[in-house]
Amino acid sequence: MNSAALYPPLNAPPANMFNNVPGYEGTMAGGGGFLPPPMPLEPVAPPQPGPVPDNWCIPSLAEDVAREAFKSYASSHCCYSESPATDGVITSMEPFNTYRYRLETYTESRSTEWAQKPHEGEAADFYTQTAPQPWEVPVTAPSLFTDHKQEIRVPFTSSIKDCNICHSSGTMPCEECDGKGHKECWACHGNDETCSTCKSTGQESCKKCDGNGTQNCKTCNGKRQLLTFIQLKVEWTNHVEDHLVEQNIGLKVDDLSSVSGKELFKNNQYLLYPLLGFPNPAISEASDRLLKDHQAKYAQTSRILQQRQTVELIPITQVNYKWKGDSHVYIVYGNEHQVSADNYPATCCCVIM
Repeated sequence: MNSAALYPPLNAPPANMFNNVPGYEGTMAGGGGFLPPPMPLEPVAPPQPGPVPDNWCIPSLAEDVAREAFKSYASSHCCYSESPATDGVITSMEPFNTYRYRLETYTESRSTEWAQKPHEGEAADFYTQTAPQPWEVPVTAPSLFTDHKQEIRVPFTSSIKDCNICHSSGTMPCEECDGKGHKECWACHGNDETCSTCKSTGQESCKKCDGNGTQNCKTCNGKRQLLTFIQLKVEWTNHVEDHLVEQNIGLKVDDLSSVSGKELFKNNQYLLYPLLGFPNPAISEASDRLLKDHQAKYAQTSRILQQRQTVELIPITQVNYKWKGDSHVYIVYGNEHQVSADNYPATCCCVIM
């Protein structure tokens, strides 16, 4: 990251602190909103439909896997007896598999602001050449679908200015002692004529400024001058949105968000075409809706670099079993074989000492 990123934003700088750079007339200290990307020089090819596989099935859950998942679930709860899980007899298993559609839109956004740092010998390059426009500044992008931020000093915008905070003195009055170089004695509070700490002066030298009454200016770090420049902020963001097809077994969406499924389909390209031919029409509808939403939300203030869509089949199995003559139910879901059993039949009251 550029070292300019280490310095805080400006506080009400004077109007003459910054130059007028063509193409950056609206740039302010502290920055503004994201800048709209330029129109492509060549027409963008329309998105092309990706291949749609025909293998949408998933193997059914084996009975021994369902039983082991239930045992693990019972043993993880201190107040649950393991008897229903070990002694219960499975009578039937019903699949309630559902689908999850995920759309990722990877964007690059740019914004600019006037910035400053202590001048440390850098050359002033303002007007030695024409400054590139915000979207013309070359940057190295990270791997696709990876969030990242970068701050870059825009070439040919740097000038050297006298520090407006300390008036080019390089120092400011010490805040600890109000510029006096000494403070009231901490031991006697200035009232003890026999105090050995301050030798009866009632005062002690300020340790923060070594008794000088001044410290280096925090803005210019004692350099007396500032390098002012336009700072470009580039932000790569992966916008992820999921749609989960409604399932009729009663599991919460949050439960299903924490598990993975079988990946049925994935494709990525610059701009995606809505998923066609999916057996469940809710997935096709979600694909069409989310692609339109992402285009409307992100294309105006950022450049879309790539999109990716994924369809997962999340396995959900309702297991019916008998224990001590009564019928009960638990649910196994996800590749992780998580279990939901809201009405577990053998619980006790635990007392934590």
